[in-house]
Amino acid sequence: MTTILERSAVISGLGVSAIGRRLGRSGLDLAIDAVLDAVADAGLTRSDIDGVATGSGYSPAPGASPVSTMELKEALRLELNWYSAAADSSQMSALISATMAVASGQARHVVVFRAVTEASARQQAPASSSAEASRGEAEGWLQWLAPFNAPSAVNWIGMAAARYFHEFGAAREQLAQVALNGRRNAALTSDAVYREPLTMDEYLSARMISTPLCLFDCDVPVDGAVAMVVSHVDVARDLRLPVHIESIAGPLYGRSTWDQQPDLTRFAGADAAKRLWSRTDLKPKDVDVAQLYDGFSFLSLIWLEDMGFCGRGEGAAFVEGGGRIALGGELPMNTSGGQLSYGRLHGMGLIHEACVQLRGAGGARQVPNDPRVALVTNGGGPVASAVLLVRK
Repeated sequence: MTTILERSAVISGLGVSAIGRRLGRSGLDLAIDAVLDAVADAGLTRSDIDGVATGSGYSPAPGASPVSTMELKEALRLELNWYSAAADSSQMSALISATMAVASGQARHVVVFRAVTEASARQQAPASSSAEASRGEAEGWLQWLAPFNAPSAVNWIGMAAARYFHEFGAAREQLAQVALNGRRNAALTSDAVYREPLTMDEYLSARMISTPLCLFDCDVPVDGAVAMVVSHVDVARDLRLPVHIESIAGPLYGRSTWDQQPDLTRFAGADAAKRLWSRTDLKPKDVDVAQLYDGFSFLSLIWLEDMGFCGRGEGAAFVEGGGRIALGGELPMNTSGGQLSYGRLHGMGLIHEACVQLRGAGGARQVPNDPRVALVTNGGGPVASAVLLVRK
C-alpha cells in the first residue's frame, strides 16, 4: 500500500490576529500576533520552530502578500532548518509543503502563515491592478483579458456562473443560500467582519456586480493574519489538541487560466477531489463539517459537486432553503461565515475554522454533531486544493 506521507503531520497550534476592514497595522505586525498565538496554542516556544511556510498564489491585488518568510524569521529571531514561499502556488501549497517537510524530517515544527492588508491597501491605492488592466496596462495573462473589459475575477466567475445557470436551470434564490448561511454563522463569530443579518430580499435587491453575481456573492477584503503550527505526528501525544491530516491534494492538470477551460461549469476542483479521495478510505458521507472555498458564492456550489456531495448540476438544489448546509444540517458549511462574511484570508481562515470545529471550540457556532472529519477546499478555478482533517 502507498505510504500517505501527510499522515505523519498534525496541526498542533492555531493563531489568528485581529481581523478588520482597515486596521491601520502592517502585515508583519498582524503576522507576528497570529504566529505567536499559534506557537503558544501548541504549547511550544519560538525556539521549537524550525520551519516556516507561506504563499497563496499569484495575486496582483495590493496588500495580498505583504510579509515574506525572511521578514517573519528576522522579526521573531527564528533559526530555521527549512522554509518555503512561492507566489506561483495554490492557496494550500504552504500547508502541503509544511506537511512534506515534517514527514521527510526537514523540520519538526513548521509555522504556516498568511497575512493580508488588502483592505487598507485599496484605500491607500485605489488604482488597483484591475483598473490598470482595464486601461490596457496589464501584464502576464491579464493582458489577454483586458481587451474584453474583464480584468477582475468576478468577471470570469460571473461568466462561468451564467453558463451554469443556463445549463442547469439554477436560480439566484438558490445561490443566495451560500451567502445567507455564511452571514448567519458570522453573526455567531465574534471577530467576523460582517455580522449584521442578511435577508433574501436584501440579497436579491443588492447591486449586481457581474451577472448573476451580486455584491453579497463576493468575498470581503480585510486586514488580518492567520497561522498554524504543523508538527510531526510523533509529538502528537505531547500536544493538547492536535488535528491530524488524513489526506491533502493540490494537483495542476488543466488549463491555467479562467477563460480557457474546456467546460465553463467545471474547474480544477474535480481533479483535486479525485486525488484527495484516492488517498484515503474516507468518503464524502463521512464528512461532518465542510469549509468550502467561497471567494465567490458560486465556487461553493461547484465544490459541493466536485467533492461528491451531490451530482453534477445539483449544487444549487443541494443548498436550496439553506437547511442542508446550516449548523444543524447534514453538511454544516463555512461555519465561521466563510470569506463572504468572516473575511478573505486567502483560504487559510477556512483551514483554521475546520480545526476549531474539530476541537469543539466553536462556541455558539459549534457544529452540534461532535465532528470528527472536516473537509477544506481552497481555490476552485484553474488552481484548486483540498485537505481532509480528522480528530483522533
